[in-house]
Amino acid sequence: MTTTPSRSPEILRYTAFSADPAGGNPAGVVLDATGLSDAEQLAIAADLGYSETAFLTAPPAELSGQERAYTVRYFSPEAEVPFCGHATIATAIAHAERRGPGDLLFATWAGTVPVTVTEASDGTLRATLTSVEPAVHEVAEKDVTEALAALGWSAADLDPAFPPRIGYAGARHLILAVTTRARLADLDYDFERLKDFMLSLDLTTVQLVWRESETVFHVRDPFPVGGVVEDPATGAAAAAFGAYARELGLVPEESALELRQGADMGRPGELRVELRAGDPRVRVGGTGARIPEAGAR
Repeated sequence: MTTTPSRSPEILRYTAFSADPAGGNPAGVVLDATGLSDAEQLAIAADLGYSETAFLTAPPAELSGQERAYTVRYFSPEAEVPFCGHATIATAIAHAERRGPGDLLFATWAGTVPVTVTEASDGTLRATLTSVEPAVHEVAEKDVTEALAALGWSAADLDPAFPPRIGYAGARHLILAVTTRARLADLDYDFERLKDFMLSLDLTTVQLVWRESETVFHVRDPFPVGGVVEDPATGAAAAAFGAYARELGLVPEESALELRQGADMGRPGELRVELRAGDPRVRVGGTGARIPEAGAR
């Protein structure tokens, strides 16, 4: 049954990780979700049909004295998720266009996420989030086998230099790296089988990776648990991947990585992943743009 919101909040549409509204990952943004119920927020997200929509309300008591602090919740068309990177970037850009660049503090289910928005000399806004403390976990061989079966891939497709792991930086992502760009481009998976597998491991996406160079990676993120075939640009997975690459010694402890995502969907975007020596948290940044109403879909 469709739920009609009890009031009419302003619903914005922004893309993240691209300055072009036709690129990056679209997100819904509600800068004032005061009074909206869970069902109403889910209904708005489902109506928009984007992989996530972010809803801002007043901050929790422990952050109430801090300027530009908010509670943020994220809904996919089918469920609430603990954290969403691209919707965080989109929300920060939308906020900055109305109230100016600067620092924000978002209280999420996963933890407190600082975000900084800067403005370039040409007026371009760039937002950078700092993840919650990440973690990298082993994954059972049988689970890798099931993931590959759902994807229609084989073990021979995997890059032995990148062992499968589950990365976490606010949400859990299975990381699988392949040996060729062609294999990454050829994605036609069993939606229901992969969804069931992901639900069994509490995964938000599967982060599929191909390494182009020392610092440049191409990635794709199936997202069937959110009712979406694929996410065009995934900030939370980018943060998890940064932690994974550092922990396994695949990149230096202090690194700036470029993740390219969305080109195979016709929505190219770029995510900058910054790793700092001595700081376990991962920074993920990018540009954003408002999507004109006529091109909202």
